[in-house]
Amino acid sequence: MHRTAEAEDRSARFEALFRAEYPAVAGYIGRRAEPDFVDDLVDEVFLVAWRRLERVPAEPRPWLLTVARNGVGTHIRGARRSRALSLRLATSEVDRASPVALADGEAAAPLAALRPKDREALLLVSWEGLSPSEAARVLGERPASFRSRLHRARSRFRRALEQPDTVADAAPTEPHIDALTVSTEVPNA
Repeated sequence: MHRTAEAEDRSARFEALFRAEYPAVAGYIGRRAEPDFVDDLVDEVFLVAWRRLERVPAEPRPWLLTVARNGVGTHIRGARRSRALSLRLATSEVDRASPVALADGEAAAPLAALRPKDREALLLVSWEGLSPSEAARVLGERPASFRSRLHRARSRFRRALEQPDTVADAAPTEPHIDALTVSTEVPNA
C-alpha cells in the first residue's frame, strides 16, 4: 500500500518536530518528574503532538512545554491520590466480623442452597450495596433480566429462611459461602 504525499509530509513534519524538540521536552520533564516516569511523560507529549499536529504552531516549543506541564501536573496529582489512597487503605480497619457472620450465621445455609448466579445476585445487591442496574453490569446481564433473577433469588432465599430444615438437607452448589472472605492485606503502593 502506498502512502500518500500528505501522509508522508505529516510523518516528515512530525519527525522533524521530534528531533528538534525532544531534548527540550525531555529536559523540562526531567527537572520536574521522577526519573522512572520521564520517558512515559515525554512519550505522552509527543503523542499529543502527533494527534494534534495540525494545531502545533510554527514555533512549537512553548506549545509542547505547555502540553508537558499539563502532563506533569496530571502525573503529580495522580501520584498524590495514589499515595493518599495507599495510606488510607493501610490505616483503615476491615470489619472482620462480617465474613464470619455471613459464613456462620443463620443466613449461611439458605445462601449456600441458592444457585450460584442467584446467590451472587443477592449478595451484590444486599451485601455489596450495589443497585440492581450496577449489579447487572457486574454480571454482564441486561438490567431487566437481572431484576427478574434478583426477585426469584429473594423469593427462594426467603422460603429457605422460613423452612430451615429443608435447607439443611440441600447440598450447596458450586462455591460454598465460605469462599466469600474479606482480604485484610493492603496492596503494594
